[in-house]
Amino acid sequence: MPIAVFHHAALLPRNLSLLQAESKLKEHLNCVLIGVDEAGRGPLAGPVVAAAVVLKNGLPLNLNLGLDDSKKLPEKKREQIFEKLPDYCEYYSIGEASAQEIDEIGILNADFLAMRRALAPIISQLDEKKLPYKILVDGNLYIKEIDKNLQIPIIKGDGRVACIAAASVFAKVHRDRLMVKFKEQFPDYGFEKHKGYGTRAHLAAIKKFGDCEIHRKSFKRD
Repeated sequence: MPIAVFHHAALLPRNLSLLQAESKLKEHLNCVLIGVDEAGRGPLAGPVVAAAVVLKNGLPLNLNLGLDDSKKLPEKKREQIFEKLPDYCEYYSIGEASAQEIDEIGILNADFLAMRRALAPIISQLDEKKLPYKILVDGNLYIKEIDKNLQIPIIKGDGRVACIAAASVFAKVHRDRLMVKFKEQFPDYGFEKHKGYGTRAHLAAIKKFGDCEIHRKSFKRD
């Protein structure tokens, strides 16, 4: 798997806000920026979810949404941001890869599949309008089956660039809400509490009831 090298320390110093970093990258690259991030690589159950986001032009740099890497935000704050975010997006889209797909092709390939599904409708619209773009991917890997020249992986990008942070919030909240809904179909597992992660209670439920349809059979149960 090719590991990306993007020497962004000078271009994106740590003292920049998320929107300042976004603005600087947009000025430097002179194109539309699509932020991409995922949620749910580690759980024992449920889909992996990815989101792709293009923020509106002209957002004030002092805009304070409280946006950040979704993992750093309390659940209530994530939910509040999630509800407001569409008003600040030119485009946003969410893609999923199911537990069955994860078992069939592996979590990394399923992760890339969810990202491609999230990106597809946005790329289609940008291509139709003949607008140049770059895909800013959280992490240090290129998304498979997408031209590497169109991608810029940014390590810890969900805490550095606004469009990636927005994608991380969309993906995380969307996935959490899916897992809460699964409690109606599979009430014995407590998905609304642990969201499919391997907590002690979740492992005990698997031991008692076995796997259900949304469990990832290929994942170890340590």
